Amino acid sequence: MLETIAHKLTRRPKLVIAIALVLLIPSILGAAFTRVNYDILSYLPQDLDSAKGEALLEEPFHMAATTMLIVEGMPPEYTHQLQQQVEQVPGVSNVIWLSSLVGIQVPNELLPEDIRDIFFSGDATMMIVQYDQPGASNATMKSIQQVRNLCNKNCFLAGFSVFIKDTKDLISQEMPLYVLMAATLSILAMCLTMSSWLLPVALMVSIGLAVLYNFGTNIFMGQISFVTQAIAAVLQLGVTMDYSIFLYDRYQEELPHHEDRRDAMASAIVSAFRSLSGSSLTTIAGFLALCFMRLTLGKDIGLVMAKGVVLGIATVVLVLPSILLVMDGPIRKYRHPAITLKMERLNSFIVRRRRWFVGLFLLLFVPAIYSNNHTQVYYKLDESLPQDMPSIVATDKLKNEFDMASSHFIVMRDDLSRAAMKELEESIEQLPGITSVVAYDKLIPSTIPDFFIPQDIKDLCKQDGYQMLMVNSSYVTASDQVAQQLQQLSDLVRSYDPGAYITGEAAMTADLISTSAVDFQVTNYLSILAILVLVALAFRSISIPILLVATIELAIFINQGIPYFTGTRIPFIAPTVIGCIQLGATVDYAILMTTRFQEELQKGKDRKQAIQAAATAADTSILTSALVFFCSTLGVAAISTMEIVSSICLMLSRGAIISALVCMFILPSVLVVFEPVIAKTTLHWRTPKAPKASKRPKLPKSPSHTSLPWRRKEKALTAAGDQPSLQPEEGTEPASDEEDTPVGPMS
Repeated sequence: MLETIAHKLTRRPKLVIAIALVLLIPSILGAAFTRVNYDILSYLPQDLDSAKGEALLEEPFHMAATTMLIVEGMPPEYTHQLQQQVEQVPGVSNVIWLSSLVGIQVPNELLPEDIRDIFFSGDATMMIVQYDQPGASNATMKSIQQVRNLCNKNCFLAGFSVFIKDTKDLISQEMPLYVLMAATLSILAMCLTMSSWLLPVALMVSIGLAVLYNFGTNIFMGQISFVTQAIAAVLQLGVTMDYSIFLYDRYQEELPHHEDRRDAMASAIVSAFRSLSGSSLTTIAGFLALCFMRLTLGKDIGLVMAKGVVLGIATVVLVLPSILLVMDGPIRKYRHPAITLKMERLNSFIVRRRRWFVGLFLLLFVPAIYSNNHTQVYYKLDESLPQDMPSIVATDKLKNEFDMASSHFIVMRDDLSRAAMKELEESIEQLPGITSVVAYDKLIPSTIPDFFIPQDIKDLCKQDGYQMLMVNSSYVTASDQVAQQLQQLSDLVRSYDPGAYITGEAAMTADLISTSAVDFQVTNYLSILAILVLVALAFRSISIPILLVATIELAIFINQGIPYFTGTRIPFIAPTVIGCIQLGATVDYAILMTTRFQEELQKGKDRKQAIQAAATAADTSILTSALVFFCSTLGVAAISTMEIVSSICLMLSRGAIISALVCMFILPSVLVVFEPVIAKTTLHWRTPKAPKASKRPKLPKSPSHTSLPWRRKEKALTAAGDQPSLQPEEGTEPASDEEDTPVGPMS
């Protein structure tokens, strides 16, 4: 069946390309209609109290999207007029300011102290703006932009929804640059290691199709996170480019054995599919391990990337052969000398000093693990944004002028007596770091009859049997102080109402910290276990998976420990993602080295000769693969102004190089020293397997190659005195393609 499909694919290359291009239409539409979620906190498990409280803020209070509008140095008349204009913005449900409570005619000095402390600070005043839709919805984003359009330079809009809006704008602006930079640097890297100027372009076209198919099929997930959107394209490029190189490499190997280049490509398709379907499992396993995070952001990234690998293989097998057949002539015509590395002397030195390198391998674990465990991470999401962004500037104003570094929202039942609520509010105000409490009893003095109270004030604090309190804190989100404050606040509030919920950015971030700590352990253990099993099955060995995974884990520890030595803090999501992706994507380097080592042993060489030959054969392939991965992610790390994106890409690019160097310098020594142990714990380690029937497919007989258009063109070129660019004439010895054949990837 596979042989028949391969044969048919190679007979209609232009038709295959046309179908691939038509499929771009639904893919582009699917990508356009896939919602992008810019709120990381929305990926928290919904059974957490902070998430339940957030749901109550959305319905019935409509306060999940709440912003604070600061006005500096303007007269009360301007602020009152601005309040009225903001109230008319579509999507704004309520605006609370002085005029909503006592009117603007009352001098500040005569205002109740509680109200004055909430809404005034020096020459600045603050109004609370609520929105109809959730904080990360497109409707709220549009409303925030319209509110900003009404403001002058003395107005500053702060709040988590505003932060999300700025994040969205920044990603939308930078996303095309990510793809452009990744593609440009990857093509440059391949031009250095391949002998054709156009071959990298052909491979990049194939990967581009796979990326668009992947983004288009995201519509079936409903939405993806902005982190996934930012890194998925470059990550898919770096991880799956190996597959494209491998197919072309096999095509070059098959050409001398076939009269028709289409038959050679059909054989290459069969061989590539059988190899890649197995070798890609470790990469897919690494991504799928992320799906077991309680923070469903991991599932979002894991599913999109695992799907991307599958679609990458499908595109390599089904579409790339046609692209290569159509471009075969130009690819061979525009050739140039490729960079080749002579590794024999280096590998000979490594083998001679193998015990020294094994000792280095063991010793490196000590500083690597220590630095990995002591690398500082941060959870405050606005730290990942440029500090001159409007939302960050407004947040700083809120903290410096109103002493509001964070706000907690308490949702509790509304049947408590006014005396009990007054006692609770006074107790909350006594907690360290609490600057003010916005509550029904604070806004409405007990002397005012209920029928005089505006309905929007009532709706602000009481809805459907619940009441809401907004507690402002001088402690910043994700700090130890705010974590302790939240615990004290929780104990206090639940002594009055055991069913109360505390939510807000600080409370949800605290849950994010505790959830991520568990997720990091779970995902890393699962990815290690999955890859141990896959490698054990592939080699039918007990010891090989342990040695290979230990080698790559050393590279991961080194990679994640570097920020400790440089004094850099990294975003919390980076270690969780890096551990799984680097292991799954780069363990192939170790598998390639081990496979070649086994092949050389089965040829009858002793272990020192075998490892030297294997390393010499594998090093260039490993470097080529790592270089493409490095370039595709480094460009994004260099240009992204969002640290959560740049940090992940920087660590991925650095991890690819570190894994390659560990596999080239340390793994050969580990393999040769532990080879006696491997031989005793691996089936058929030194004994070749029983020969199987030829894997070259039995393809339908093609028409005479001399009648094919590409052959007639070659003869015409030969007659004109040009060097033929394709297959040699029948009856002649085919020229070696050794120096023109690009290096292949892992198999």
